[in-house]
Amino acid sequence: MEAPSEAQLPRRTGGWITFPFIIGSSVGLTLAFGGWTNNLIVYLIKEFDVESIDAAQISNLVNGAGSLIPVVAAIIADSFLGCFSTIWISSIISLLGTILLALTATVDSLRPKPCEVGSTSCTPKPKVQYIVLYAAIVLATLGSGGTRSTLATIGADQLADKPKDQGIFFNWFFFFWYSASVIASTAIVYVEDNVSWKVGFFICVAANVLGSTIFLMGSRFYAKFKPEGSPFTCLARVVVASITKRHVQLPSTAQDFFQGCNLAPKSLAVVPSKTFRTTCMCKFWVVDRPCGST
Repeated sequence: MEAPSEAQLPRRTGGWITFPFIIGSSVGLTLAFGGWTNNLIVYLIKEFDVESIDAAQISNLVNGAGSLIPVVAAIIADSFLGCFSTIWISSIISLLGTILLALTATVDSLRPKPCEVGSTSCTPKPKVQYIVLYAAIVLATLGSGGTRSTLATIGADQLADKPKDQGIFFNWFFFFWYSASVIASTAIVYVEDNVSWKVGFFICVAANVLGSTIFLMGSRFYAKFKPEGSPFTCLARVVVASITKRHVQLPSTAQDFFQGCNLAPKSLAVVPSKTFRTTCMCKFWVVDRPCGST
């Protein structure tokens, strides 16, 4: 029998071959986000005449959103898009926002004119300048948040059958992530303060482009898994069913309870005690059918 050619053999995906692509993209995207967020307050005050208190509040909102959006992105990745699609879409969104932000530092018409020294009144600032600024901040924050948690997840997926290797991956992933954060908050901020905002922000753009490109270059090597649905969907059904059936009498036999798809009738649990019934809702009874059924 003739041996199959190399082209006919199934191509293996996943493994350590994906490591440089995931780490490279993480470093690039972290440099891009940290490069402008760590100096955002100064930029708003100096270039857009924003009050210091307002600038601090905007920075806090950005940092808070940067911590919350990864949770939403993780749910979207698990339920709908998968990690790969979530990451590349988020990186493009982040790139658009970073480019807009760099343009505000480059194009004079996108920044308000500074007030003259000794002047008691300043020229009214066009609202479109602030619309572009805030749109840039929102896009860059959304995009960066979408990649923060999913990059680590897709990296772990490549080593799904090797728990020890996953531990090694996470050690190096966070080492490079924090190293990039340090570089962003020192070197890039130094450039923005001592060279120009334009150069500093375009370094962020270049880092974002590099990170996105490196990630997409490894596309053929990634092990990609289809979304399996979110547990929050099932949880929502339980909550709705609990409310609508709150006055229904609890059955007295265990056979009336849904215990799961893979449990045989003989393995059904006992009927919940009165204490259990009064302290928490019975998930397996309030929902008439499995969460995945239609």
